[in-house]
Amino acid sequence: MAMPFETASLAASGETVALRGDEAGAGPPILLLHGLTATRRNVVQGSKHLLRRGYRLIGYDARGHGESEPAPHPGEYEYADLVRDLGFVLDELGLERPVLAGSSMGAATAMAYALEHPDQIGALVQITPAYDGRPRAGHDQLEAWERLADGLERGGIDGFVAAAGLEKLPERWREAAQLATRQRIGRNRDLQAVADAIRVVPGSRAFDGLDLLERLDLPTLVVATRDDADPLHPLAVAEEYAERLPRGELVVEDEGQSPLAWQGARVSRAIGDFLDRVL
Repeated sequence: MAMPFETASLAASGETVALRGDEAGAGPPILLLHGLTATRRNVVQGSKHLLRRGYRLIGYDARGHGESEPAPHPGEYEYADLVRDLGFVLDELGLERPVLAGSSMGAATAMAYALEHPDQIGALVQITPAYDGRPRAGHDQLEAWERLADGLERGGIDGFVAAAGLEKLPERWREAAQLATRQRIGRNRDLQAVADAIRVVPGSRAFDGLDLLERLDLPTLVVATRDDADPLHPLAVAEEYAERLPRGELVVEDEGQSPLAWQGARVSRAIGDFLDRVL
């Protein structure tokens, strides 16, 4: 049974932000960090596979997402803010050398923290990393995120789904992607806070350059998706992570298969198999 917890982090302004999450199980700890617009339920999609394999599974909602409080000011969603929050959670829970399993925004947050504190982390899981070592200012993808923020502010959940461009996906995945997107956004209590985060996170700096990955001697599993299903998380970025990391391993679905990162049970099995080998 999952046990809820709450901890407080400090914003750059000095004000506090309540971060809420839950944990279950015993054994080596795995801390889940979700992506932009998602919640803690969207990293392994609710799968209990890792619990059955004897791991302690911990997740929290990033500031402005899910059940956590919004940042005190709309601009306080930089990666520096998210990394600071992660440090407070680790300290509050007293986690020693946990596995950090992050998806998208959570992957960049986990990587940034590991680059600063490599001795504090046991292993990394990078699920659909999109950060290519530099902020996306002027990037086409930044415009896509702005459209999503506009859609969310003007039309709520329906506006966000309409702005997501899911009609461009192959038909075999379209309906599932629309349902998953609607459910993901619907788990957030404060949609304006999510829109604020959308306007800040993609253009902020997590760490400076992918060259830094070459010096990170941590076992790291990189979970990728192919571009026809998920163009916001390019396969090429995941491949470069796996190539640059001294102990990186890449997994991705076969051509034509449903994206691996969308399937919590399959991702969890891949994570469990990887950790059984490296821990």
